Amino acid sequence: MNYSFWLILLLVGVISFGTTGCKSKKKMAEAQAQEERARMIAKAKTDLLAILNDAGSMTLEQKEAELGRIKALNIDDDEIRDLIRQVEEKLAREREELARAEREKAGDVKYSQLENYFSRIVNASSTEAANQVINEALSNFASPEVPVLIIIYRQGAQVDYDEPTTIVKYLNYLKDQKKNLNKVENLVIDSNGKISEVELIRK
Repeated sequence: MNYSFWLILLLVGVISFGTTGCKSKKKMAEAQAQEERARMIAKAKTDLLAILNDAGSMTLEQKEAELGRIKALNIDDDEIRDLIRQVEEKLAREREELARAEREKAGDVKYSQLENYFSRIVNASSTEAANQVINEALSNFASPEVPVLIIIYRQGAQVDYDEPTTIVKYLNYLKDQKKNLNKVENLVIDSNGKISEVELIRK
């Protein structure tokens, strides 16, 4: 009888200790998870602020990759979500600025190229040679029907244009007339780096 009693007490003690041990382990695991989440949030915040405050030490590609890594963590935190939104807006502005700079650079190059094409067409030794230059020039345009606007009068904000034409017609006009009376005033470059509009002005 006494043996059974002590055995039961021993079993109760073991079970109680095991239950207490499980609860302690669970609390420790929860605490560790909370600490890990806090560390993850703190690091994400630091990394996002580094992107927001970057003054040029990171490339746009590096910032986009870092943002993608942070977003992939799927952190459920209002402050992190707000910082991600701010970074996305900042990178969108940087992409647009970079694209604009590239378009302007392409425009400068194509400005010189187009002036050169005009000169080569009017000075071509034969119709066949002129046609070859025209075909070469057209490869720089979004289409042969790209509009060409020729400024004939400008005073302040008032601008008058000659009758609109297209680039293919204008290039053939240069071939036929053998003289170039206009110079390039402005070019519009599309997202593919092609000329989508030409503005000329009388020399």
